[in-house]
Amino acid sequence: MPGTAREQRRIGVAEVTGPSMAPTLRDGDQLLVRYGVRVRPGDVVVLRHPFQQDLLVVKRAVERRPGGWWVLGDNPYAVPPGDSTDYGAVPDELVLGTAVLRYRPRRKDQTSPSARLGWAATAVRPLFPDASASRRLRAR
Repeated sequence: MPGTAREQRRIGVAEVTGPSMAPTLRDGDQLLVRYGVRVRPGDVVVLRHPFQQDLLVVKRAVERRPGGWWVLGDNPYAVPPGDSTDYGAVPDELVLGTAVLRYRPRRKDQTSPSARLGWAATAVRPLFPDASASRRLRAR
């Protein structure tokens, strides 16, 4: 049936830039994103920056608050944080989807067989909602 909620769910790829989600995600990581799905506390989400809506941002959804989602980076030492501590709760319509899988591209210096094997063992990881991270980040 055209127009059903199932058809409106899309899959896409996003790239991580910057250190704000370390250690969970690194600069250059690729994310498989499910757009148009329900967000839960602890999810890694892709959203439009509230003040620069042409800029996509990757953060962790910590909790629902009046006005939308409170989102924070996993790295408390990232400067500037570029999260809800700067711009407040993010309205639902700006939260686009959740990241379900992380792919870490191989670095150019990973040329030895053992380095390639190590990369292959860790290159792809599912991203599950992390409720403990949500509780920890909420305390900040």
